Amino acid sequence: MAEKKVKKGNYDASSISVLEGLEPVRKRPGMYIGTTGPDGLHHLIWEVFDNSRDEAMGGFANRVEVSLLPGGYVRVVDNGRGIPVDIHKQTGVSALETILTVLHAGGKFGGEGSGYKVSGGLHGVGVSVMNALSSHVIVEVHRDGAYHMQEYAIGVPKYKVKKMGASKLQGTVVTFQADATIFPETDYDFKRVVNHLRQQAYLVKAMHISVIDARMAAGEEAAMHASTDKAVTKFLEGIKGKQYLSDEHLEVPHQHFYFEGGLRSLVAFNNHYQKPVHKNIFYVEKNDYDAAVMSVEVAVQYVDDISSRISAYANNIYNPEHGTHITGFKTALTRTLNNYAKKNNFFSVKDKDTGFTGDDVLEGITAVVSVKMPEIQFEGQTKAKLGSVEARGAVESVFGEAFNEYLEENPDDAKAIINKVIIAVKARKAAKAAKDSVLRKGALEGMSLPGKLADCQSKRAEDSELFIVEGDSAGGSAKMGRDRKTQAILALRGKILNVERARLDKMLASEQVKNVVIALGTAIGDVFDISKLRYHKIIIATDADVDGAHIRTLLLTLFYRYFKPLIEGGFIYIAQPPLYKIQKGKEQHYAFDDNEKFSILKSMGVDPSENEDVIEDESEDAEVAEAAVAKKNSKVRIQRYKGLGEMNADELWETTMNPEFRILKQVNIEDALLADRVFDILMGTDVPSRKSFIQTNAKMANLDF
Repeated sequence: MAEKKVKKGNYDASSISVLEGLEPVRKRPGMYIGTTGPDGLHHLIWEVFDNSRDEAMGGFANRVEVSLLPGGYVRVVDNGRGIPVDIHKQTGVSALETILTVLHAGGKFGGEGSGYKVSGGLHGVGVSVMNALSSHVIVEVHRDGAYHMQEYAIGVPKYKVKKMGASKLQGTVVTFQADATIFPETDYDFKRVVNHLRQQAYLVKAMHISVIDARMAAGEEAAMHASTDKAVTKFLEGIKGKQYLSDEHLEVPHQHFYFEGGLRSLVAFNNHYQKPVHKNIFYVEKNDYDAAVMSVEVAVQYVDDISSRISAYANNIYNPEHGTHITGFKTALTRTLNNYAKKNNFFSVKDKDTGFTGDDVLEGITAVVSVKMPEIQFEGQTKAKLGSVEARGAVESVFGEAFNEYLEENPDDAKAIINKVIIAVKARKAAKAAKDSVLRKGALEGMSLPGKLADCQSKRAEDSELFIVEGDSAGGSAKMGRDRKTQAILALRGKILNVERARLDKMLASEQVKNVVIALGTAIGDVFDISKLRYHKIIIATDADVDGAHIRTLLLTLFYRYFKPLIEGGFIYIAQPPLYKIQKGKEQHYAFDDNEKFSILKSMGVDPSENEDVIEDESEDAEVAEAAVAKKNSKVRIQRYKGLGEMNADELWETTMNPEFRILKQVNIEDALLADRVFDILMGTDVPSRKSFIQTNAKMANLDF
């Protein structure tokens, strides 16, 4: 298939507006990229990619390639117009240098004379911030028949823009190396990059995106060294002047994305492991809606599930907290389905006056809503929520009109959707009855805390911790070893209910789930109130075996589906108890994984491969193990813990509960859509998909025999 022809346009130094300088970035990087952790590191890629993506949104490009290179380098390529290299009148240097060294300099401000009508990186700080936070940057520009290049070190140009010669290519190549003095870790996650760019490919129809992991292309050993390594330097020199590495047929991991269907394709992807309620995916796209809202695009399909999955985008930026465009979508959805149901006599006589609520019509829906606007406003620097008021009316009008036509023209789909909503209405009424009898008369009105809960003395949620442990044995040790002032223990009996497809009434009939809900204090459903959370650290502490992992997954499913604000707020943690206790005479250490075990043995002067020096002990009786050590104190004894219940109170406190020494992993949602999809696969009813997922990912599992 031939590549589509892209538009040409006037794009030179006069298109670039300058608002302020670059100095603050290295001093306070968190203000510009949020964090210097993994999120901020990957954000550098997104900012550079967004420039290429915006070229495609404007019709000036149709191919983008992102490559992870040896030495911690990243390379982003497009076939757009190429960054202008002529002199900028305001700064007196090239437009390329201006864009790379001045904050708020770019072609995304100022209307008619600017480079873009619509862009994602509206603040214009992206590529300059990337430059400031990189130890080395190479920018290559192919435009107007010439090839230009400039390099930077920590944001400072090494030389003026050089004309390297003639070129038949068109576009920009940005290669950068994140500064290791800014970022503690500079190892990019290829899977994370792939997931993000796949999402972007859905949002810009007919844009080719390639993602390449070429980190081993210069040799496995060279890839592990710094950028000064000769092999890495030689590799970089070898790709200068070239546009697409994918054309070189490198034998490295790679992915390619191209979707003609846009959001329709994204909904189909999100519903891959779901059973659709209706065959046809609703889709509408209206461009040039008005001056304030250039484009509205919506895709919808209902599935046989109780969760709703709504994804929101504004200028291709994901909005996890939704915003005005989703408000307009929900309003139109509720009104349109109510009108259709009344018109076609789906309501019983007693329900005709009440109709469907907003929650009723959202059950089981998968929807993606995207707007593109020239003057866009977000609530907050992170762009998590759209604030532009014009988006609400635009989406409400475009979606409402088109969805009504869809229902009229597809009566079988309409009937299936309405019947799905009617089931939701019945479930809502049953759940309300259960909630009224259990919650409103219970946790909300002073129901006593569950008997399995050993509460802490502190009444300040900020100081309080709740350990959720499995079984009475672990619960007993935890209660004896804890700090009673701040640490509460809730012991669960066996595995809790899988709530992935359980409605509220069934959930609250489960004693274990009800105990968790009451202990948290927030209630659940539409009366959930995070301000009433009784503990600001909820710590899941299960055994390091298959059953423990299953219980942990069931608890995470409960929190993700019904208490997601607790995950988003950073209140959920997973305890990391040690796997081994290592003793030699009176010397005693704990190891949390095999690498640490080998390191400890080495520090003791013991070769783990020498069996006569090491005694492996999987005894569940700690006293027996200690007695054996006393008899053979010249040897090293390793006790492998199978569960928390094997530890006595002192051991459990010292290794897992003492804030000074314990290891906790905070649960977060790096990619909510991906997390939702994984929960669907692992906890849903599609057994073949779950089997396929496990087989595909088995090699990445940490197996515990």
